[in-house]
Amino acid sequence: MKIQKVLVSQPRPAIIEKSPFYELSKKYDVEITYKPFIRVVGVSLKEFRAQRVEILSHTAVIFTSRTTVDSFFHICEEARITVPETMKYICQTEAVALYLQKYIVYRKRKISFGDGSFTSLIELIIKHKEEKFMLALSEPHKPELPETLAKLKLSFDPVILARTVASDLDDLNLAEYGLLALYSPTDVATLVTKFGTEQLPAVAVFGEGTLRAAFDAGIPVLANAPTPEAPSMAKAVDIYLSKVEKGEPIEPVEPTTDTRKEEFIRSQQHKLAKKSRTRRPAAETRK
Repeated sequence: MKIQKVLVSQPRPAIIEKSPFYELSKKYDVEITYKPFIRVVGVSLKEFRAQRVEILSHTAVIFTSRTTVDSFFHICEEARITVPETMKYICQTEAVALYLQKYIVYRKRKISFGDGSFTSLIELIIKHKEEKFMLALSEPHKPELPETLAKLKLSFDPVILARTVASDLDDLNLAEYGLLALYSPTDVATLVTKFGTEQLPAVAVFGEGTLRAAFDAGIPVLANAPTPEAPSMAKAVDIYLSKVEKGEPIEPVEPTTDTRKEEFIRSQQHKLAKKSRTRRPAAETRK
């Protein structure tokens, strides 16, 4: 059975021809529709103050998204807080780091960024382990980052700077689509709340958390990314559409536990503990 339309739960790209989904639409003669299931909004100054986190008591801020960057500087402006030149910024990706130019002068010595992976961000944070971090989060968020920083015994305060809310989906008719591409656990929650779990189109997901959310909701997932075969959602959809076109059987994806991530966290704990033991005798000798 040929798929006629694919729904992607992301904003429509500014230049549609540069989207990888554009190539898929030509390759398989399918219509790609973009419809965000969620939107992210910054918290109010009142909500921020209720969390009792003082910005100026920190020496570094950890950002994982541009939305939290906007919210951070908006709150600083509204509260009349002047962020010192010495403040450091640790960003998950280069795109987030470059986005800081909207608010501050970009200097490499105070702005650092990872490659987008969890492990690269942790390694980057550990390089600045003497700092007192403010961890900027969106609600909801995956707990692994704050939990890992706590396990590593780093000095940090988590603070919610943005919240995810459902978009208006009243005009959406799911029966028109042969495949849904979902990008976050909140996408899954919005889908279930609005449409239930019965008679849904085929579902593709991006990320471990999204896969787990779909599994927990009882929604079969027929394509997922990132994987070695499908590093991007577009590639996962490409593989799925190819199998459908060839009439190949497609088995639902099962969630798995990434043991490599757990091993990485344990190795970082061991390294930090070893360095701490090395410094302690030296300090006692100086006394």
